[in-house]
Amino acid sequence: MLITNADLADGRTVDVRISGERIEAVDDDLDPTPDERVTDATDKLLLPGAIDAHVHFREPGYSHKETWDTATKSAAAGGVTTVVDMPNTDPATTSGASFDAKADSAEAARVDYGINGGVTGDWDPESLFDQPLCALGEVFLADSTGDMGVAIELFTDATQRAADNGVTVTVHAEDETLFDESTREADAGGVGREANAELWSAYRTAEAEATMIERATAVGRETGAMIHIAHTSTPEGIDAAVAGGATCEVCPHHLYLSTDSLDDLGTYGRMNPPLRSEKRREAVFERVADGTVDMVATDHAPHTREEKEAGLWEAPSGVPGVETMLPLLLESARQGELGYERVQELVAHNPARIFDLDSKGRIEPGYDADLTLVDPDDARQIHGDDTHTKCGWTPFEGRLGVFPELTMVRGEVAYERTPGSSEDRSDDSERFGDVDGQNVRR
Repeated sequence: MLITNADLADGRTVDVRISGERIEAVDDDLDPTPDERVTDATDKLLLPGAIDAHVHFREPGYSHKETWDTATKSAAAGGVTTVVDMPNTDPATTSGASFDAKADSAEAARVDYGINGGVTGDWDPESLFDQPLCALGEVFLADSTGDMGVAIELFTDATQRAADNGVTVTVHAEDETLFDESTREADAGGVGREANAELWSAYRTAEAEATMIERATAVGRETGAMIHIAHTSTPEGIDAAVAGGATCEVCPHHLYLSTDSLDDLGTYGRMNPPLRSEKRREAVFERVADGTVDMVATDHAPHTREEKEAGLWEAPSGVPGVETMLPLLLESARQGELGYERVQELVAHNPARIFDLDSKGRIEPGYDADLTLVDPDDARQIHGDDTHTKCGWTPFEGRLGVFPELTMVRGEVAYERTPGSSEDRSDDSERFGDVDGQNVRR
């Protein structure tokens, strides 16, 4: 296959030849061979496929919320060609046997994937580290979905084992002793969108995040482990991660939503860590734009509408995001808030570097032909009904995003879309290819 006249994020216009699973050549003038499929990408932007290094695809155990099939369709439609799945499924991915169960579920994947190992009080590190882990974690230093919170002593032991095995540790860093229990006495209002979800943000305090990041990074320095801080939600947390020598990520919901959004979202906006003030959101965005933050990842954590329509203290935490991450970032680039080169650093270059995905994340000869083609000027409204995740809703309803027209995984078409004429995506036509997603640690 030959893609011609494609604009790259660095400003070059090139032709890209794909041979099998890899990029064979990148040049400004490549002649097609007689039997070669040619795609004219004039006025289109070609990016390396995005890597979402933090997803919860719910299988095995919670297929009523999401499946590997629906989740990876959603990923491909959003320009994501590699995902890394977290361990809080049922069974939790804390042993060799449970890793195998997760790998069986992942056979339905339509994009490439990594599988992380988890830590609990009864985990089996010997059999777990025998498996091809992408990372250890998300290690929960506060309870979240799955009740996998661990004490700092177990975290320290697990981190040392990870260091001994050369495995990165991804950390959910919140200090439960700093949660504001007094908020539980307040009236949280009704259910779903009627609930006063600002109480959740007040409960899981900003101080709890920064304090635990400092402790986690100290353990990393003591053990020699590579520490990655998941879903930093505050500027203080980001600064603590950087000061502690860790890498860190920010999620789209902490980048684009704040407590100001909760009047509309209610419990649909409940996640861990929670949404923060608009002032903190702006400061987080600045750190993403200026290069302080290493990557954007989604913490894609779908729940059904029925589950989210509970009271504040009963509703599960988490929001979907794998399909809307890259479109939202590209809209920020279209608006001049981020550069296109910065976008590909956040979702391709840096995740590949941090998690040792040596064949991913770049449009260069020899790399996997994981590619995303977009019209950078074609922004369309985001609607939950248009997404492909099983839960069928989004916290970004009505916002603008720049969606892919073509997504390729190792040279195969994973998703292809022909834009319609409407301002949303209701009359677009689309198809999914039959891609056999593979474990990146194969």
